[in-house]
Amino acid sequence: MNVSLKGELPTVRTLVLALWVLFAPSMVATAEENQAAAPSAMTAMDWLEQLGPALNMTSYEGVFVYARGDQVHSMRIAHRYRNGQVEERLVMQDGGSGEIVRKGMDVVCVLPDQGRVRLDEVIPSGPFAEAFTSQLMPVSQWYQPALVGEDRVAGYDVVTVDLTAKDNHRYSHRLWIEKETGLLVKSHVRDVDDSVLEHFQYTSLEITDDIADEKFEVQTEGREITRHLGALEPQQSSMGRMTGWTMNWRPDGYMAAATPSSGNGKAVAFSDGLATFSVFVEPVKGVKMPTGASRVGASTVYIHEVSVAERPFLIVVVGEIPPDTARKVARSVSIDDALAQGWVTSDH
Repeated sequence: MNVSLKGELPTVRTLVLALWVLFAPSMVATAEENQAAAPSAMTAMDWLEQLGPALNMTSYEGVFVYARGDQVHSMRIAHRYRNGQVEERLVMQDGGSGEIVRKGMDVVCVLPDQGRVRLDEVIPSGPFAEAFTSQLMPVSQWYQPALVGEDRVAGYDVVTVDLTAKDNHRYSHRLWIEKETGLLVKSHVRDVDDSVLEHFQYTSLEITDDIADEKFEVQTEGREITRHLGALEPQQSSMGRMTGWTMNWRPDGYMAAATPSSGNGKAVAFSDGLATFSVFVEPVKGVKMPTGASRVGASTVYIHEVSVAERPFLIVVVGEIPPDTARKVARSVSIDDALAQGWVTSDH
């Protein structure tokens, strides 16, 4: 697992936010259905169903900030939907240089000059996640949606939607959605005491189809990673055996969503349609990492060490879930002796 659990995690988490649109599919039919309804007649779920289509099919440019804990990052974005294809460029404004350019299903990532990021290990999260926009999972089973008012953000009229968690295994969310397009322009992730753990917001925004072609070209020098985006393959079993290991507990509503790469380890990602967490299982190598939980904003890392076949293994849970939830997930994982022996054999 190459995602560092210390210094590199903030860099990865910044690019997680940057990649939300890269995983959002086009949902033209849903958008056309909602356009027929007057904004005043729309329910909270009506607005939520517009998020995925709006992220893809609205053309816009601007700057957004993303705050988690005491860390604040900003990114410039240009996004265009033209001839049925998404084009996009995101540029880091602080914390090192780096940018991501997408044209259709082809993505080029110029790595920041500090830290390491692998595109195939970036897991999107939040209401812009692939699982949310493609599946429109019944989030109302796990969150209570409610319209809570109107506001203005970056010069645009918005409606505010609350998604209040129905249990203590997930965080609540507040979303600010632009009235004309359904574009998400601001969001909060909130703890059980209603404190804001993470904050996303546009500080400047122009919703327009008039964006110059050169704004979608790579302009930063550095090491490039290219990728052709394909459909994420869901796991067939989310509670059973995970190719040699078993997760015996998970919060209600979380379904296997994707299989991120983890080097020599085994990994599965889960989503409840709004939040995502990943479970990594791999043998301990080199210097041991401290076990237990750490949290920055809404992002939790929980590390649990177990011994199987006289060999130490790490079980790591990473995602936007409370520390107690991550702990329960990690401690529910059991590793087969056969898998442990296979790892030992492969190391020799």
